[in-house]
Amino acid sequence: MAIPKFDATHLEQLSRILVEAASHAELTRLMTQCDITEQGGTPRWERMLLALSARQQKDGCGNNVGAFMQAVMAPVRFIGRQKEFDELRHPLNEALAFNGLHLGEDGKLVPVTKATTLTEAQERAGRLRAELQRRQVHPDVLRFCKPELLEENYFHAILEATKSVADKLRSKTGLVSDGTPLADAIFAVNSPRLALNRLLTESERSEQTGFSNLLKGVFGVFRNQTAHEPKITKTYTEQDALDLLTLVSYMHGRINSAFPVPQFPSK
Repeated sequence: MAIPKFDATHLEQLSRILVEAASHAELTRLMTQCDITEQGGTPRWERMLLALSARQQKDGCGNNVGAFMQAVMAPVRFIGRQKEFDELRHPLNEALAFNGLHLGEDGKLVPVTKATTLTEAQERAGRLRAELQRRQVHPDVLRFCKPELLEENYFHAILEATKSVADKLRSKTGLVSDGTPLADAIFAVNSPRLALNRLLTESERSEQTGFSNLLKGVFGVFRNQTAHEPKITKTYTEQDALDLLTLVSYMHGRINSAFPVPQFPSK
């Protein structure tokens, strides 16, 4: 991926954000690792700005600047500091959006639609959140309306919301499987881990089976496709996001109200 040169204003803003991710000693090591020559400067952000400016001027492009950002934001550097990583990635992506770039959770840069205003992602997130609040969706769903998940489209919000359902199921049962095997193991009528009702009548057992099928359908339609197909092949609208997140809200509510069924070891 060819990255155009960053203009001076954007590069300074990126440097001021990234400086929080590296001490002076770490900055020296990272610059050496990325073959970026020091150009002076006293504050860390100035050291970074001068060195990156010189490097992209020499290259005629921003590729090595991008590589340096990825090195600074490599997830392995933030083990045990997930919150710090997230708090840095959000403002960094706001700035990168003006260059048509986005830093993913894997610490890699990917191209996105170039932003033209500061409020595009915030406005999109605000609209989605307001409508979901009007629908009184489950609180666990609202956290997937963050601007960083919506900077390009609704892909990440949908993916993360569907993942949250499986995460909750695993948390409640201690199982480690995923997708269809997870739904089958938890809501099997004859040996359930969670029960939506007393499972005494045909209607109650049918409800249990139907909810399991609903889970499997959502995993198949949304999660599995979004997780395994290139992002560029998927286009989701705001209405798609509203509908899916409302459905996820229903799922969270039913899972929260389900009661655990004790599992006894077989003799």
